[in-house]
Amino acid sequence: MTIQLMTDGGADIPGRLHDSLNIKIVPLYLHFSDGHYKSGITLDIAGYYQKVKDLKELPRSAAPSPNDFYEAYKAVDPAKPIIMLSLSKELSSTYDHALLGKEMLLEEEPERKIEVINTKTASCGIALLLHEAKVKLSEGYSYEQLANHLQKRVEQTTTLFILKTLENLVLGGRLDKVKGKIAKTLNIKLLMRASSEGSIEVTEKIRGDKKSIRRFVDQIGEYTKHVEDKLISMTHCNDIERATDVLANIRNKYNFKDAYLTETGPLISTYGGEGALVIAFFRD
Repeated sequence: MTIQLMTDGGADIPGRLHDSLNIKIVPLYLHFSDGHYKSGITLDIAGYYQKVKDLKELPRSAAPSPNDFYEAYKAVDPAKPIIMLSLSKELSSTYDHALLGKEMLLEEEPERKIEVINTKTASCGIALLLHEAKVKLSEGYSYEQLANHLQKRVEQTTTLFILKTLENLVLGGRLDKVKGKIAKTLNIKLLMRASSEGSIEVTEKIRGDKKSIRRFVDQIGEYTKHVEDKLISMTHCNDIERATDVLANIRNKYNFKDAYLTETGPLISTYGGEGALVIAFFRD
């Protein structure tokens, strides 16, 4: 491949997509009370859930350092241009660190070509953009054409979330315990989305799991009417059965050309909690 695609630990990439693109991933850091780990390197997703269970705590996450990005860029053949698809700037310092790492390398090797893109999304949203890169590379897009195209596609990416439980929000200190208890008692489910700036915002609060899932599926039609040539990308937090059922409902209602389904990594799992689902697609 003439272009090196890269991303970070905020992306959740299906195996068949990862293998076909040879994507380089710069891992994020997870800090538990018993030590520090690199996501996907020194701690996989199974190990993550075991630690959460054993330690009864959620980790603090930290972005890769500028030097991490510098080292990752430097390891790529200097003749190969790089496109780095970063976790949303509104969610992490990852994007800023990716830029700093780029500047560090350009000081040494100014002839390098490195494009860092703020995806304004996370998880399967980044996988959706990587899939788009794969399609356009197969069509012969140049480095400049692909970088420009992906920047435009970022603005067309819709990323929707649904939480099955609010326990992780309470445990992580992002939701008051009293409010969390009330929400649990009332069986409140949160529907959320990535904003146009790339932050996460709550769009609806719905009572009941079945009703909230129905609404989660129905709202897709508010963003796109023409899906025959589109792909939908989904990730789930440790609940493949739930994800499979919901994805089947989506594909029965909307005739998407193809779909990806994979598990969320530690970053999204920490925020979403078990049973959370994320979907991403290009809106009309």
